Amino acid sequence: MIEFRGVTKQFPDGTLAVKDFSLVLPSRKTTVLVGSSGSGKTTLLRMINRMVDPSSGYIEIDGEDTSHLEPVALRRRIGYVMQNSGLLPHLKVIDNVATVPVLNGVAKKQARADALHLLDTVGLDRTLADRYPSQLSGGQQQRVGVARGLAADPNILLMDEPFGAVDPIVRAELQTELIRLQRELDKTVVFVTHDIDEAFLLGDQVVILEKGGRIAQVGSPAEILAAPANEFVATFIGADKGKRALSIRNTPTGDILVDSEGRPAGVLVGETDVVAR
Repeated sequence: MIEFRGVTKQFPDGTLAVKDFSLVLPSRKTTVLVGSSGSGKTTLLRMINRMVDPSSGYIEIDGEDTSHLEPVALRRRIGYVMQNSGLLPHLKVIDNVATVPVLNGVAKKQARADALHLLDTVGLDRTLADRYPSQLSGGQQQRVGVARGLAADPNILLMDEPFGAVDPIVRAELQTELIRLQRELDKTVVFVTHDIDEAFLLGDQVVILEKGGRIAQVGSPAEILAAPANEFVATFIGADKGKRALSIRNTPTGDILVDSEGRPAGVLVGETDVVAR
């Protein structure tokens, strides 16, 4: 479990990125921090592994105050995946994945063998192991980045807009892959995005942030959709428009669901189940 307790972060230039932020991020669930630019979501993520330190307040991981932990050692036990993968261009794929285990003292031969298994885990062909990052597609690079984040078998995986730089088709594939991985590996995932659809797809717990890291609403996707906390949240999630606002239309062949513009969006198949287009 990760817990923020009264955390504030003010940068040297006076920018107040986060003010008095408190939240519990449950173990073995995916918590998504979502908000526009300036909402403090990436700062919050980076405070977990001490890439950024709070100005005040503290963060606990399983009851242990992270300010008492050596930053580099902490980072090596927490997986981290960023946008554009952040792979080392001069290392082959297999050695990119094996980097952290080797730094942690695992023999290079064993770390490379484990790296091959991780390529299997993230859906990459082992023939890519000896290629350099520049020889991979954007989607392949992101999968390698996820494999590297998992290489030390961390309990916590931080993901900072990891799919933001790939095209929509690849992004959808990577989102599906992450859902599968979380189901199989049971990690505590903290995911940052500005895309509310991605947040609702991936998150067990979704945290909608306003400027300065202020929590506008926190809950499951269903809870937020059913009862937006205020006008800001309703506008942010698009509760009153598009595919969020569905209604029933009677047709000669049966009832269907339509969006706010009258486009067919699905059919009712039971009291709580919907089959989408």
